[in-house]
Amino acid sequence: MPSPIEITSPNDPRIAPYRNLKDRELSARQGLFIVEGEHLVHRLLSSDYSVASVLVTRQRAHRFLPTISQRVPVLLVDDDLANKILGFEFHRGVLACGVRKPALSVRRVFASWPSRLMLVICPEIGDPENLGAIMRVSAGFGIDAMVLGESCCDPFSRRAIRVSMGTIFRLRIAQSRNLLEDLLWLKEKQGVELVAAVADRKSEPLAHSVRAEKLGLLLGHEERGLWQKWLDVCDRRVTIPMHLETDSLNVAVAAGIFLYHFIGKTGTG
Repeated sequence: MPSPIEITSPNDPRIAPYRNLKDRELSARQGLFIVEGEHLVHRLLSSDYSVASVLVTRQRAHRFLPTISQRVPVLLVDDDLANKILGFEFHRGVLACGVRKPALSVRRVFASWPSRLMLVICPEIGDPENLGAIMRVSAGFGIDAMVLGESCCDPFSRRAIRVSMGTIFRLRIAQSRNLLEDLLWLKEKQGVELVAAVADRKSEPLAHSVRAEKLGLLLGHEERGLWQKWLDVCDRRVTIPMHLETDSLNVAVAAGIFLYHFIGKTGTG
């Protein structure tokens, strides 16, 4: 069990990443991310991500500290001081500051992939909670990797990590700097069939859609769906038929239905 470091001032430089979390997110340029709650902190500690520090309130310390086996700096604070540091009433009791890994490019991840492949591709998901839910669904169905476009929100935002339930620490994620070029490369050089998930009754019903050996599923923006340039690069457009004048589903719900059809029914990726 690590020996905690007592923090008595909100100006202590060791707690800089945790200050005013309500008002900001740590960007990729800072190379860090924040995880909240015992469950997610344990998932982070059990992953292959480096952990810069753990912050724990005195009230939770007796229960949490004995569960840490790694030699990670543990910062111990009183509950009132934690609220001042974070900028809001904090009830979870435990946070951790993780270190981001270098971003993986699409070509680095998929240049020598074996024959069977299932990708979830998000050109521009805007809501971190939606992205977190998509990551959780994707991990649950055992996809091979996710591809995030340059306009996608940060997968390592606190909300995205929280909703993902820490599955982000196990997922393989490629972050594209030019998604259109990368999609064309996946199609033309790697033989990946690109399928657009759309809310269009004229498109191919999901129940009739056959899984390709290498398949990339494109999920659209929460309000706009997929821009025409993404639709144009796809091989097929597939839809989930709706009833009672429902025009669309939440993107994470739709992702789960698509992945169940393409993966879940057979149990293989």
